[in-house]
Amino acid sequence: MPARNAKDCSPSDQRAAALKDAHLVQTKRGYRQKRGQFFVEGVRNYVRAVDTGFVLEHVFYSEKLLINPLARKLVRQGRRDGVPTLAVSPEEFRTLSITKRASGVAALVRQRWMPLRDVLPARHMCWIVLEQVQSAGNFGTLIRSSSAAGGAGFILIGPNVDPYAPAVIRAAMGSVFQQIFVRTHKEALQDWIAQTKSPVIGATPAARDDLHGFVCPERAPLLVLGEERKGLSKLQKGLCNHFVRIPMLEGTESLNLGVAGSLLLYEVHRQRYGAF
Repeated sequence: MPARNAKDCSPSDQRAAALKDAHLVQTKRGYRQKRGQFFVEGVRNYVRAVDTGFVLEHVFYSEKLLINPLARKLVRQGRRDGVPTLAVSPEEFRTLSITKRASGVAALVRQRWMPLRDVLPARHMCWIVLEQVQSAGNFGTLIRSSSAAGGAGFILIGPNVDPYAPAVIRAAMGSVFQQIFVRTHKEALQDWIAQTKSPVIGATPAARDDLHGFVCPERAPLLVLGEERKGLSKLQKGLCNHFVRIPMLEGTESLNLGVAGSLLLYEVHRQRYGAF
């Protein structure tokens, strides 16, 4: 017999399927990538997703838990506009929630990616280039810093970095909706750098110039950051035409991705635009 589609299922089956989808998008990266979705929870993230025009593919809310007037209004408005919306009990919502205090609203949101060919560096202050990250929380912090300092977003080399992982979304605190994400590979990025003549600056303790001693180029630079433990990879070093180091006292442990990247971002902003 052919499999039944969603319209043929009973309301209880559809409900169970929607809750299962939300759980799998949260917990299984392969499923998240296949569906092209990510999970957001909380009033801040939900409102940011709506305000920035992200596509909401399923909204979950608890009438008892959701007390924020704006979020309640947006849920009703989305439902009128045809957004699939599921009212759940507080107990059902808590099975989805990964926060200490369930806010009563969550959503499956369509991921947003920009092709590298559409990136116009002259329109932005800078970009950050990553190949690996050790800590999802530090990556989320870096997304917040990039948004705050005026960075355009992130160029991700290869498949390893997931900006839509729940831990990243949680640490970014809504800033993920204000950043551009590009996924590419080595050869395409090399060609694009040559075509756009973009300066590429790598951060490494071995650099001669320190953070405050280099002159930021007029063209929007690419800031290349390595994985916390290993630093810049061979691939990343090959992309760079300049290196800088963050000065630290002797014997100090290296800074994590979020801190190191934030310092670079604010130095670029200071040189290009002055103080905030």
